[in-house]
Amino acid sequence: MTGVERVGVIGCGLMGSGIAEVSARAGYQVLVREVDDAAILVGRKRVDTSLGRAVEREKITPSERERTLERLSFTTELAELGERDLVIEAVVEDLSVKISLFRELDGICPPQTILASNTSSLPITEMAAATGRPDRMIGLHFFNPVPVMGLVEIVRTIATSDETLQTVTSFAETLGKEVVNAPDSSGFLVNRLLVPFMLDAVRLLEARVGSIEDLDRSMVLGCGHPMGPLTLCDFVGIDTVLRIAEIMHGEYRTERYAPPPLLRRLVSLRRFGRKSGLGFYDYSQTPPVAMPL
Repeated sequence: MTGVERVGVIGCGLMGSGIAEVSARAGYQVLVREVDDAAILVGRKRVDTSLGRAVEREKITPSERERTLERLSFTTELAELGERDLVIEAVVEDLSVKISLFRELDGICPPQTILASNTSSLPITEMAAATGRPDRMIGLHFFNPVPVMGLVEIVRTIATSDETLQTVTSFAETLGKEVVNAPDSSGFLVNRLLVPFMLDAVRLLEARVGSIEDLDRSMVLGCGHPMGPLTLCDFVGIDTVLRIAEIMHGEYRTERYAPPPLLRRLVSLRRFGRKSGLGFYDYSQTPPVAMPL
């Protein structure tokens, strides 16, 4: 037993919907909070579509899909999360927004509720310090797409209790995830390796060392990566890559985390990658075609 039965998820975007789905598939009662009814409709459809793909690929049965949906409920009221054993935040990657959210949750949830952030780059300690329960605050970083990716980074602060760590670790394992323990430093483990890799590819492109296609093809065929670094930027979201790089550069002040100017230009043009249809590639084409730069 994990000590967790009822899970709250705040945000039903790409990450929040995935966290809600895998939690419900694992048997937990899940309540998802979004800002309005329109966002709930979009999030619900995202979960439904993902479960439909899982049925098509024979990962789950149609009856398992229905049982998963029965365990999912939605609300626009943050106060309704007060009865949850674990609340996982998956909102915008902005420290001030997250601190404000956790401060409000601290006043809503009973003392035993564990609060967790899905942040990919922000320090957990600063969020924990905004609450009266730093011992029950932890980082729980999933990877996109959550139903497919097998890893979870668990980020313990110096204030996180052993009991909280054990409970959250057991919870993640019941979702079928492998757990790695990461330090509470910006980027944790994965992004401290991955972000410089993507940024270096952008710098090589800026310097005309290689084309978009050649840089991606080199890493796929030469190193066995499932996708090249510029395709990966588009998949993650160029705006997201820029934001994470800015946060990490602010913490470490080293050149390897500094966002290349080209990233800022693309974000200014709202070329965010797959989600906007244009990034390093044009996704209106099949297969996607590299954009001129």
